[in-house]
Amino acid sequence: MANIRDVADSAGVSVATVSRTLQQPERVSPKTRNKVMAAVQAVGYKPNLMAVKFRSGKTHNLVVLVPTVANVFFARVISGMQEAAAELGYSILLANTLGNSEIESHYAKMVSTSQADGLIQLRAHNPFDATMINDNGLLPMVNACEVIDDGQYPVVSLDNRAAAKAMTEHLISLGHTRIAMIKGPNSSPLTQERLVGYKDALAQANIAFDESLLFPGDFTLQAGYNAGETISHLESRPTAVFCENDETAIGAMQAFKQANLHVPNDISVAGFDDIAFSAFVDPPLTTIAQPAEEFGRTAVTLLVDLLNGKIRKAPKVIMPFELIVRESTGKALGLSLIHI
Repeated sequence: MANIRDVADSAGVSVATVSRTLQQPERVSPKTRNKVMAAVQAVGYKPNLMAVKFRSGKTHNLVVLVPTVANVFFARVISGMQEAAAELGYSILLANTLGNSEIESHYAKMVSTSQADGLIQLRAHNPFDATMINDNGLLPMVNACEVIDDGQYPVVSLDNRAAAKAMTEHLISLGHTRIAMIKGPNSSPLTQERLVGYKDALAQANIAFDESLLFPGDFTLQAGYNAGETISHLESRPTAVFCENDETAIGAMQAFKQANLHVPNDISVAGFDDIAFSAFVDPPLTTIAQPAEEFGRTAVTLLVDLLNGKIRKAPKVIMPFELIVRESTGKALGLSLIHI
C-alpha cells in the first residue's frame, strides 16, 4: 500500500510539502498542489481524511445557503464557487433553503459543530448567533448577492441602485416616459435598491414617479407572465417595462406575445442579470450583466482568507455591471404615448 513518502518521491517534493498540501492546500502554490495531487492519484495513495481533519482542526467543507437552486443566476454563482473551492482544496455543501431562516440556522450549526469550516449566505439574513464571533469581531461567513452590510462579515454585492438607474436612463433615452417596473419580493434588498435606482433616473429626467406603474413579482417566470397579462389589458399602457430580473422579463414577454403586442414596437422590455437565455429569446433581451461566476469565486476566496486569519476587518467588494442593449428595447412611438 502506498504511503506519503511514495507520494513525495513521485512528485519530487518533501514529505512536509505533501502533508501541507493535504492539510492546508491554500498554503501551497497551485503548481505544487497540482503536482502533489497528481502523484496521489498515480501511486494510489489514500490519505486518512479523518486523521487529517483531526490534526488540522479543519474539515475543508464550506456550507453555501441558496434561497432557491432553481434560480438561473444563483446556478452561475454556485458554479464559480465550486471552481474556486476546488482550486483551494475545499468542498461545497449546498443547501437549498427556500429563504427559510430555520433551515438556514440548521445548516449554520454545521459550522458551530465543526462539520464545516465556514458558510456563504446568498440571502440578506445572518443565520449565526453572537457566540460564533471571533477575536476580530467577525463571523465565519461571507454574505454575497443579496446582502446586509453590518460589518460582521465580508460582503460581495453589486451597486444595484446604479445599475437600475442606468437601465432606466437607457429607456428614457429612447423616449419612454411611462415606464413600468415589475419588482422582486418586497422583503428583498435587491428589490428595494433597484426601485430606488429606477426612481433616481425618473427624478433626474423630471418624470413624475407613478406608483400605479409598479407591479408585484418574485423573480420568477410566472410572476413576470402574470404582471405582463395585467399590463397588456391596461387602457393607458406603459411604453416600456423594466423587470428586476431576466426570468421576470421573459415571462412578461410571453404574456405580451399572447396579447398580440410586439416587442419592442408596441412595448419595450428590459431585464436584469444577463442569464444565458436572455440572448436567445425572441427578441433578444436588453439587460444588466453582472459577473455571476466571479461573485462565487470572490465569496469563496474571501471566506478561505477569513478562516485563515488573513482578514481582520470585513471588506465590502462591489462587483461591476454592464448595460447590454439588445433588440427588446426600442424608441417609444409617439402614438403609444397618448393616454387613451
